[in-house]
Amino acid sequence: MLLDVQDLRVRFGSFTAVDGLSFSVRQGEVLGIVGESGSGKSVSMMGLLGLIRTPGAEISGKVTFRGRDLLALKDREMRAIRGKEIAMIFQDPMTALTPVYTVGWQIAEQIRAHEKVSRSEARKRAIGLLEEVGIPAPGKRVDAYPHEFSGGMRQRAVIAMALSCSPALLIADEPTTALDVTTQAQILDLMRRLRDDHGSAIVMITHDMGVVSETADQVLVMYGGRAVERGPRQAVFHHPRHPYTWGLLDSVPRVGGPRVRRLATIPGTPGASTGGGCPFADRCAHRHAACDEAPPLVGTDHLDACWLPAEERTR
Repeated sequence: MLLDVQDLRVRFGSFTAVDGLSFSVRQGEVLGIVGESGSGKSVSMMGLLGLIRTPGAEISGKVTFRGRDLLALKDREMRAIRGKEIAMIFQDPMTALTPVYTVGWQIAEQIRAHEKVSRSEARKRAIGLLEEVGIPAPGKRVDAYPHEFSGGMRQRAVIAMALSCSPALLIADEPTTALDVTTQAQILDLMRRLRDDHGSAIVMITHDMGVVSETADQVLVMYGGRAVERGPRQAVFHHPRHPYTWGLLDSVPRVGGPRVRRLATIPGTPGASTGGGCPFADRCAHRHAACDEAPPLVGTDHLDACWLPAEERTR
């Protein structure tokens, strides 16, 4: 197992952003993490990478990567892993890039921080990476500053930086959010090539169920800082078990079949809590008395956290 996360919890004072999250990723596997904004997707990944510096934040659990507990490592040891063995594509490319340095310099710096190469070699590799992610005229753009790039180009530059050291695990937080569909397809192909050529695993955080259906081997559905469903892509998409997963899939426009006048929506506010019960209970049309107690994530290959009887789900 490349990455094994057990009972990860992230707290900010009295607020629990991630509440007992557990999952694993094998080498060469793509895990798609889906859920609404505020469900704990990004903060869980930043927590396991040691990137949360908020005063008073508490991170607990066990995160094992290649036999080492990441949460027990010192900052110096963690810096040697981040960027080289585990890379992250951040959701906001403008804040991920330093505005006072050129894009090429920042990519080359990442390479030279983890590999013993010359400045000229690092620059050459930076140009090649920019070309790979679809930046036009990379030989000139390598000396441009972030503000001289469009939003989509900045996103591609951040992706190039993440891929620069061929990491064993790539965490992609909404990697295609600012890209047009053509470039999005190119980026997804680039990530597949990283997996095929280097055996890299990918954790894909996204709101786009279409991206997950095309790329993921396993799917993890999060709500209120918890995993509410987890399993193989085919099982989750064709036989979803949790009412929240039903709501996410119902909100996706259908290409075939009868045309609906209005897409289905999930009522209420994301992240609502019932104070110890099922986190989705306040928004669930199937709520009953048992939902006052938080359901565990149970199952063998396809797991879910819901008290609804099997016959009711089938109906």
